[in-house]
Amino acid sequence: MIREKTTDAWRVVSWDEAITYAADRLLAISKAHGKSAIGGITSSRCTNEEVYAVQKMIRASFGSNNVDTCARVCHAPTGYGLKTTFGTSAGTQDFKSVESADVILLIGANPTDGHPVFASRMKQRLRAGAKLIVVDPRQIDLVKTPHIKAEYHIPLQPGTNVALMNAFAHVAVDEDLLDQSFITERCEDESFAQWHDFISQPENSPEALAEIIGVEAQIIRDAARLFASANNGAIYYGLGVTEHSQGSTTVMAMANLAMATGNIGREGVGVNPLRGQNNVQGSCDMGSFPHEFPGYRSVEDDGVRASFEKDWGIGISGKPGLRLPNMFDAAIGGTYKGMFIQGEDIAQSDPNTKHVTAALEALDCLIVQDLFLNETAAFAHVFLPGTSFLEKDGTFTNAERRINRVRPAMKEKCGMAEWQVAAALASKMGYPMVYENSAEIMDEIARLTPSFAGVSHARLDTEGSLQWPVNANAPDGTNIMHADGFVRGKGLFVLTDFVPTTERTSRKFPLILTTGRILSQYNVGAQTRRTANNKWHNEDVLEMHPHDAEHRGIYEGNVIQISSRMGATNLSVKISERMTPGVVYTTFHHPLSGTNVITTDNGDWATDCPEYKVTAVEVKLSNQLSDWRTEYQELAQTRYRREPAE
Repeated sequence: MIREKTTDAWRVVSWDEAITYAADRLLAISKAHGKSAIGGITSSRCTNEEVYAVQKMIRASFGSNNVDTCARVCHAPTGYGLKTTFGTSAGTQDFKSVESADVILLIGANPTDGHPVFASRMKQRLRAGAKLIVVDPRQIDLVKTPHIKAEYHIPLQPGTNVALMNAFAHVAVDEDLLDQSFITERCEDESFAQWHDFISQPENSPEALAEIIGVEAQIIRDAARLFASANNGAIYYGLGVTEHSQGSTTVMAMANLAMATGNIGREGVGVNPLRGQNNVQGSCDMGSFPHEFPGYRSVEDDGVRASFEKDWGIGISGKPGLRLPNMFDAAIGGTYKGMFIQGEDIAQSDPNTKHVTAALEALDCLIVQDLFLNETAAFAHVFLPGTSFLEKDGTFTNAERRINRVRPAMKEKCGMAEWQVAAALASKMGYPMVYENSAEIMDEIARLTPSFAGVSHARLDTEGSLQWPVNANAPDGTNIMHADGFVRGKGLFVLTDFVPTTERTSRKFPLILTTGRILSQYNVGAQTRRTANNKWHNEDVLEMHPHDAEHRGIYEGNVIQISSRMGATNLSVKISERMTPGVVYTTFHHPLSGTNVITTDNGDWATDCPEYKVTAVEVKLSNQLSDWRTEYQELAQTRYRREPAE
């Protein structure tokens, strides 16, 4: 579908007309404003081959490195932190490894709601005797559930993860619980010595940090001792670690702790990110970042860039492109004019909604490719239908780096595979991009990406899934990373100073909002809200501790206005002792809730990953809709119209 202005009704057209229309508008922008004025976003729900095709289209056809992915808003700090300390951004274990863990440190993740398949495996191990430490401001199910009770629940104040991990490491040093043989053999001597001096300082002790963290020092010390003295200590973490202004620092602090206690490179240990969508890992692997080609290799590396230029037959910019937050700022500033968005609903999922929608409104051409007319499509000029997993032919890569084949159960209902759409748009813009099938795309990926060198559809079809790296050194793949040595050679200890977030409570905004997911809904709910799952969770609600509610005269089921420095929206209230006093919680599965209207555009210092988990707010009873809710209802009524069929 296409339209001249976003206030026009959608007009249903052929594929050829839609792609020609999109190409003409993008070419006009490029001619008038330069190649850096257009770019795009890849999807963490599409196949590796589809993602690769889109980033190639942007680099080779659009002519810039303005490509980013929704993985930035979840696990970009994982990539930065693990690459810095270990030499690669990959999670260290396979899922089976948890069966050998003796102590599990679960921080900033709620597996039973967000990662239910892995949660079942983790619960089996806990029932068999493994000990559990839960670090979360909310009492998640795993704190106490049938046949499982955590040894320790640390309900820390949101934004204090670095302080807590430093306190854990201090205890390991203070109580002589370090694995000196591992450190001597596997880690850099100089960086360890500097880190040892830093972490030994009294200001990193549980006693010094307890007030900041909001948990008694003895509880922190006891939990740290349990982890550091375990035969096999495993760290599992989620977005409650990464979606902070110090997300990258926390990942490095966890890596420091794992190295110091010797919990890397074998079954039952490791630093293990839990991914939130089916191909978050793959979308990162495929070069969806403005500074990196597939395989996490710099666009500024002349040798790497030359290999892509030779294979693709075109020059490629050696200048890193814009990250997604920079795209928004540039759009509002008038220098970024055209955008292709593959399978991502940024108008609902990204923080500070008003800023995002202002950027989308400013674009001269927005192309959205998705299964449904989502919230972002309200600002689009071209809408291209996407395909479901039942129609896809390619591969996904999960959180354990496992490359899995997915095969179509039915022909594409829209008539084109998503990689074909990217190839057609690139070709229409003047760069011929031709593949016979998705297997050819994987062959190209393997040709240009060392960690995928031994991967092909034919091999996956014959042998089953493989975990990268798959290369000459690991022809059958790699289930456990860093078994014989770190990818970077020696492990690097990094100094992890605790720097408080700039998002602070005040008399006007005395509460902290943190956000998360619920089991019955998936991400922004574009798919699950169309199912019977909606009977279980038909609206996002605000969870409040009874003390905070009573202080404000709020009762169960009341409609409130929740406001921050960014904006305000309305939610219903659920009174819950799972919350820590002073902290409130909600989900983001329903667009009408407007959860991200109130989240800030603060981000991780290293990667710009948004700080969803810390927003200062106030909650008050309300008998009228917020301005945003009123504006949203009007938008929903006017931006999705179609012209009547002839």
